[in-house]
Amino acid sequence: MPARNAIRISKRSVDALTVERGDAVFWDRDLTGFGVRVYATGRKVYVVQMRGPGGGMKRATLGAHGEMAPDEARKDAAGVLDRIRRGEEPFPPAPEAEPTVADLAARYMKAHVEVNCQPGTVETFRRIVDRYIVPELGRLALSAVERSHVSDLHFGMRDKPSQANQTVGVLSKMFRLAEAWGMTPPRRNPCRSVRPYTKTRRERFLTPEEYRTLGRVLDEAETQGGFLPSGVAAIRLLLLTGCRKNEIVTLRWDDIDRTAGEIRLRESKTGARRIPLTPAVEWVLAGVPRIEGNPWVIAGQKPGDHLKNLDQVWARLRRRAGLKDVRIHDCRHSYASRALAIGEGLPTIGKLLGHRKVTTTARYAHLARDTEKASAVRVGGSIGADILGGGEGRAA
Repeated sequence: MPARNAIRISKRSVDALTVERGDAVFWDRDLTGFGVRVYATGRKVYVVQMRGPGGGMKRATLGAHGEMAPDEARKDAAGVLDRIRRGEEPFPPAPEAEPTVADLAARYMKAHVEVNCQPGTVETFRRIVDRYIVPELGRLALSAVERSHVSDLHFGMRDKPSQANQTVGVLSKMFRLAEAWGMTPPRRNPCRSVRPYTKTRRERFLTPEEYRTLGRVLDEAETQGGFLPSGVAAIRLLLLTGCRKNEIVTLRWDDIDRTAGEIRLRESKTGARRIPLTPAVEWVLAGVPRIEGNPWVIAGQKPGDHLKNLDQVWARLRRRAGLKDVRIHDCRHSYASRALAIGEGLPTIGKLLGHRKVTTTARYAHLARDTEKASAVRVGGSIGADILGGGEGRAA
């Protein structure tokens, strides 16, 4: 360092420093490498300069005189010089900003949902993330999210309890993955102890008369117009197969194997599965126009696309049929109900519906008991006619 510029850096000595033009550095006598750069304009800045272990010169600016005191600058300079001496950068890298809920949501969708879930599930989870989670919590750092935030989100959706419970479930999974991915240190999941709303399982099954009414309405919709033919065909296929809505609207012509007599679903909720190609289903498919260049059986209004608004089609049809309380998913429940009514067992129905777990099909167990009771009445009545004679206990 130039000896002529060596001073004892203090407030008084730095205040007194001036240069006529340009700038000059005045180095501290006691701490080698610590100095103050003085400009002709009067501006004075504390600096550090030292050669590292590899021989390269390292320089750093600490701050302006007046904004930081000389003692503070000296202390900072000692730390910077020590890091340079060890071969490190003058200043440690700034810590990365903590991930937010929005950051976690983006990674959750890309790295988990889109990789592991079926398209219909991806669409459902994306709607939950984009419509509920990110708008309410997206700006918060992960460490800042408390149970109260989740509870408020859940309470704000109390008018749709099923959606509220599902949203908290998705958020809980997100936080479990955040810990596994190292985005947040181990901590209590903020979704824990948020009590879900009690859901009353809603079961609605079409009666034989309602089936007949709906069939007549479908015929009228087809002959009188006003409905997209593919939409009418989709409803018929839902009724005849018990498939999920997404399984039918994403059905491709290539999925239909008439030689094997089956429909091969590739985007089922429970994975690929096969549906028997019954005569009734074949009759419906035979009436669906095949559009050149469109691979979908249930074609939409946009070229090359499948139908996206089947719920709207169903809403119009059910109003015509006077079935205001019947959801489109109730077609699937009704299929199971009819199967039980004609004597099919729960294991067979589970296979027809594509249930992965026996417990899923078990929801229809009470209908099976009703069928068993009716059978018992018929069998017991038949036997009773023979053994009870004309007594009062004779079966009706």
